[in-house]
Amino acid sequence: MTDHWHAPLRHIKGAELTGDTMQTSGMTRLEAVSGKTVGSDKLWMGRTHVAPATSSGDHHHGEAETAIYIVSGRPVFVFADGDEEVRLETEPGDYIFVPPYAPHREENPGAEEAVVVIARSSQEGVVVNLPSLWAPVERP
Repeated sequence: MTDHWHAPLRHIKGAELTGDTMQTSGMTRLEAVSGKTVGSDKLWMGRTHVAPATSSGDHHHGEAETAIYIVSGRPVFVFADGDEEVRLETEPGDYIFVPPYAPHREENPGAEEAVVVIARSSQEGVVVNLPSLWAPVERP
């Protein structure tokens, strides 16, 4: 039986985040709170960096819901709605919700690094990297 009234709080310093988690091309994902780092049962939290003029690979986060808070930069979140590409252009202070299994990618068209804080409804950093969802269109 767990004594929830006397469980210790955990302090993870920004300099202690680890890159020892699932990665996607074009971005750096850093893990702070997870089952592995603090013993969480239902939550994963971390930070992602996307360099200027860079796009991540296409991916999804399995059954986990994902909440994203934009710290700096102006990342663009791209997903498909049927045959149509949808682009959500963000700025610092904005939030994005990514439903379970929703394929997407992050793009950073700006000159400043994009930094976001991520929270997931899983104790693991679930990432499923995908082949390109938007193959180039051949033009005559």
